[in-house]
Amino acid sequence: MIPNKTVVALAALIALAGCSQMSESAVPAPPPRTALSADVFSFKIGALEATALKDGDLLVPNDGKTFGIGRPASDVAAVLKAAGAPSDVLSLSIQPLLVRGEGKVLLFDAGAAGVSWAPQAGKLAAPLRAAGVDPAQVTDIFISHSHGDHIGGLVRGNGLLSFPNAVIHISAPEWQAMQAEASLAPTVAAMAPKVLAFQPGAVILPGLVTAVAVNGHTPGHSAYEIASGAERLLYIGDAAHHFVVSVRKPDWTIDYDGDAPTAQASRRDLLKRAAGGNLRLYAPHFPFPGVGRVRAEADGFVWVPE
Repeated sequence: MIPNKTVVALAALIALAGCSQMSESAVPAPPPRTALSADVFSFKIGALEATALKDGDLLVPNDGKTFGIGRPASDVAAVLKAAGAPSDVLSLSIQPLLVRGEGKVLLFDAGAAGVSWAPQAGKLAAPLRAAGVDPAQVTDIFISHSHGDHIGGLVRGNGLLSFPNAVIHISAPEWQAMQAEASLAPTVAAMAPKVLAFQPGAVILPGLVTAVAVNGHTPGHSAYEIASGAERLLYIGDAAHHFVVSVRKPDWTIDYDGDAPTAQASRRDLLKRAAGGNLRLYAPHFPFPGVGRVRAEADGFVWVPE
């Protein structure tokens, strides 16, 4: 059963009005599209300039320990093969999202720098530079949750913040859980002066960013709705990890979810609402650049990239 606040948040996906707290001249202009690298993909959300930034990849063997727990690996392989995907290894992209406009430079999640279990990731600095942005120009960071591939890039090896001028937005339950985790103490100490914790489902930047509670993955996991005029994009965080297995079999258990039954219900509910409303999604673990929609098919859904 999905808590009521999750259903309300996903159902509403509120229409927002605009605001600006910083002069447009302070926002770096996006580079010409011809200058973008293979790890940088630029697209529009209404009047906003959005950029997918490739941080790296996470490769997960199909061994029954992560995806489709409790099922034979052959079941997972069959779903992958039917979609034309490799059946021995599941590849998860890691791609924070940059959004510029309304006097802001926004970054959604911060990549996996320094995370030992993601050796092929942690490369956010290069695509950020290719997109024409200095880390000091980022005004706001929105953390979906506190797993290493989403917060690893917040703090440099010397203990200093990677984005020194950015406010860090994170849900109050997630921030509380981070503070209670001894292994995250150095990160928490560095972040603390910049953190603005919000209640699940809060309007964070009116007219621009609204949090959407998607429960079960971590104590305060949040998706984010990004708005510009009539246009909307939903950054889904870890509501779904793999573009085939998570979407076609949303009720299958994965190891990453802290409360698996709740996460599975939340995942199906989000995908159902996205398919029914033809919502535009940004999935930070789907194949780069992770922009697209889902449609209902059989007892699950299908990812349709732009």
